[in-house]
Amino acid sequence: SSRGRQHSTMAPDKERHTPFLTSLIAGGMAGTTVDLALFPIDTLKTRLQSPQGFVAAGGFRGVYRGIMAAAAGSSPGAALFFGTYETMKPVIANLQSTYRGEEASSPALTHMISASIGEAAACLVRVPTEVVKSKMQTNAAGASSLSATFKLVVSEKDGRAFGSQVFGGLYRGYGITLMREVPFAFIQFPLYERLKVEWAKIQGFETSPLQAATCGSFSGGIAAAFTTPLDVVKTRLMLGSDKNGVKYHGANDVIGRILKEEGTPILLSGIQPRVMWISIGGFVFFGAYESYRSLLI
Repeated sequence: SSRGRQHSTMAPDKERHTPFLTSLIAGGMAGTTVDLALFPIDTLKTRLQSPQGFVAAGGFRGVYRGIMAAAAGSSPGAALFFGTYETMKPVIANLQSTYRGEEASSPALTHMISASIGEAAACLVRVPTEVVKSKMQTNAAGASSLSATFKLVVSEKDGRAFGSQVFGGLYRGYGITLMREVPFAFIQFPLYERLKVEWAKIQGFETSPLQAATCGSFSGGIAAAFTTPLDVVKTRLMLGSDKNGVKYHGANDVIGRILKEEGTPILLSGIQPRVMWISIGGFVFFGAYESYRSLLI
């Protein structure tokens, strides 16, 4: 109800509760919807950030390469994120009101912490997907099919990835992905939730899925612009080496070499497609999520 929604701005413990299974299914369906719709833009962004250059990485050819890897990871990734996020929101809100008191509790802090925990969970699925997908999108040697690329990545037991003895290179870039996703979530989710609350206040009833989609698009675009340098570093780390085949050793090495060999503007490469992709993606994603959620409840 609109009164309940407005009341929730004053009492963070009245955080909108979505059952775990509902958010899991709605999140999974939303993730698949957005990935299939916007995959070509993501391919172009990955190729723009590739050290061998846009044309050598494939240019405008085969923009759906790696779509199966994306589809396999987007659904469980988004499902895990929303399942965890919606479950943690009331928990964190209650912890805050217990330890900080009702008045001092901050809804923004609740959303930041819940979104960060959600991202850590989602990245367990998202990172292996990204590694396989990046290899396929940039036409890396040996990445001819999904199964071949998967085998290739698992065989990379060079110790540069988290748990590489077991998973090979599947978790290469897990740390940097969290470093990108957590600041992103810190900016996007409090902004998204706050915009919805303010909009509901103005009109006197809860936001529709279309209005929620607009809030998601706006907050996503802002978060995307601020986190582009982290995204460039993450792309380079996942690809593993520069255009001459010299391996990258950690995020500091990537940043140092980009600044020394290529110049500062490179850290913003791909910002236009990234902001466009995430703004449109945010619109489709949150719109789809809120629609599926209202259908399921």
